[in-house]
Amino acid sequence: MNKLLLIDDDKELSQLLSEYLTTEGFEVIAAYDGEAGVQLATQDQYAAIVLDVMLPIHNGFEVLKILRKTHQTPVLMLTAKGDTVDRVIGLEIGADDYLPKPCDPRELVARIRAILRRSHSNEPSPTKLEKISSGPLVLHLGSRHVTWNNSEIVLTGTEFSVLEILVRQAGQVISKDDMTEQALNRKLTPYDRSIDVHVSNIRKKLTAAGANKELIINVRGAGYMLTLHEDK
Repeated sequence: MNKLLLIDDDKELSQLLSEYLTTEGFEVIAAYDGEAGVQLATQDQYAAIVLDVMLPIHNGFEVLKILRKTHQTPVLMLTAKGDTVDRVIGLEIGADDYLPKPCDPRELVARIRAILRRSHSNEPSPTKLEKISSGPLVLHLGSRHVTWNNSEIVLTGTEFSVLEILVRQAGQVISKDDMTEQALNRKLTPYDRSIDVHVSNIRKKLTAAGANKELIINVRGAGYMLTLHEDK
């Protein structure tokens, strides 16, 4: 049974979501403020964390910043409905996905399962004990870690999935619709900037490791492409 950490100060909503998630086969541990959430998240192992933005003591962004210093546990953020800024900030900090609040419990379960599918692909299998590469960029599929010129680059699970899609189709433009479906297991929706933010995060991390800024290019109106040239 997958254990989830639900961090939300709305106790009534937390109770309802916990009951629903339990019927869907999850074990749910609840925290009602940011400080308690950080303590629980760092003291135990969770398959995923569902994190509200508006929290006492530490808000959701602060919690995520603290967690991302040491943990790569998948995080789904619950944001205010229509608040695009909150969604982008959460993704930039390292959230794997977001969902407007109030949310449909069925969509919450679908999003969590999509995140878990990506996370579970960490488990080594004979077909995944392999590497794919483009120049000095190497993706180790079994352990899902990335190196650039043998230097480790820390990516979230979703960022790894996005980069894997780009590397597997290096030299080809991939539409944001296709990337959203393949990496996030859902349809691209209007004003959805998830893929843009994930690609931006990947670019920053690769550039910091020495990669060319043009390694991943945005083809206006078409999508993203990993270029084939190697950095000098």
